[in-house]
Amino acid sequence: MERIEIDQMRNYLRVYFILGSTNCINSPAEVLTEAIKGGVTLFQFREKGNSCLQGESKLKLAKQLQAICKTHQIPFIVNDDIELALALNADGVHIGQDDEPAAVVRKKIGNKILGVSAHNLIEAKEAVEAGADYLGLGPIYPTSTKEDAKAVQGIQLIAELRAKKFTIPLVGIGGIHAGNTAPVIEAGADGISVITAISHADSSVSAAKELRQTVELNSSKN
Repeated sequence: MERIEIDQMRNYLRVYFILGSTNCINSPAEVLTEAIKGGVTLFQFREKGNSCLQGESKLKLAKQLQAICKTHQIPFIVNDDIELALALNADGVHIGQDDEPAAVVRKKIGNKILGVSAHNLIEAKEAVEAGADYLGLGPIYPTSTKEDAKAVQGIQLIAELRAKKFTIPLVGIGGIHAGNTAPVIEAGADGISVITAISHADSSVSAAKELRQTVELNSSKN
């Protein structure tokens, strides 16, 4: 398996949907299926928070959601849990700054997709040097989904990395919805990552469709 090409990674990041059992009103499988119908381009399984699933229950849900992704040819990424990702032969992993170093994770996963969260220029440089395929930057806007969320970043880091000629694919995360997506893309992000903008919407299909249309519209302006 070869490393993913940059242009393909950019396309996958258009509408990056993150979900776990604690983020849903309806069943995770139902929400993911509807979101894919609406146009999400990448999926991350993130099972965290109070009352999150553990052990066999977590594995069962992961397999169910991975099967849905495979059916629709959407890459399936696992948040933090490298062992689970390898056991499932997931398409990749996403790690934060408090997880194992990116260089160590890269060795473990080979050429699978590696996403790394970065909050400043130094972290971004280190992630690129360690072999990250994309960077997750944020929180762009205030968010209540992550209990350990860092201070709000705004779009400054995205713009700074592009001004410094970073070519690595970038995705914005944190408090993003269709109404505030445009500035993120205009600053230089390849896409947006969301949880509740889709999982708590009245219609996951409609929410995903609106996000996708907004991203595509503003990408064409760059």
